[in-house]
Amino acid sequence: MSLFITLEGPDGSGKTTQLKLLSEALSAEGCNVLTLREPGGTPIGDQIREVVHALHNRDMSARAECLLYGAARAQLVEQMIKPQLARGGIVLCDRYADSTLAYQSYGRGLDRAEVKQIIAFATQNLKPDLTFYLDIDVAEGINRRRRGGGEWNRMDDQTLEFHRRVRDGYLEMIAAEPQRWIVIDGTQSVEEIQARIRTEVKKRLGNRATS
Repeated sequence: MSLFITLEGPDGSGKTTQLKLLSEALSAEGCNVLTLREPGGTPIGDQIREVVHALHNRDMSARAECLLYGAARAQLVEQMIKPQLARGGIVLCDRYADSTLAYQSYGRGLDRAEVKQIIAFATQNLKPDLTFYLDIDVAEGINRRRRGGGEWNRMDDQTLEFHRRVRDGYLEMIAAEPQRWIVIDGTQSVEEIQARIRTEVKKRLGNRATS
């Protein structure tokens, strides 16, 4: 009963917290769950993450950035995601290919068709079964990131205009593929968001079990 679930949203929207809670809940119910993040999730991917997120790499071109994300994702798909799905397990991933389309195409302005080709090659055309989008105002998201005291990386350190283009890109992708996306108001409490996520995941697991 394999299931591939991703969480997307502006920086500071609470994806990481929600993914951890969902992983714990599903594991407690006896599910075989693998929880990952992008970029990273493998030793090679973690090394790429350090490069692409380093604040001192401000001269990185948009194309190089896109290809580095693609390289990390290719390793993650091959080494971690596909084997877990082949075992019939559940994969939960904090960001995936939609982030590249949002950030590098809508945000950076790279040609959409070319970015989609890179994504297709890196993922072997593997798409999530279900994607949650936690929606918050981008300025509030950045403020949350600053207050949180965690990693502040090169992507966080972009202009508000950049982050607004990214959010607009997500909304356009959601409108184009509504059957895969679930939009959740990220200003709700952690408990309210988690309850909605678990409800939707249980629906998918129930459908898989009876199909």
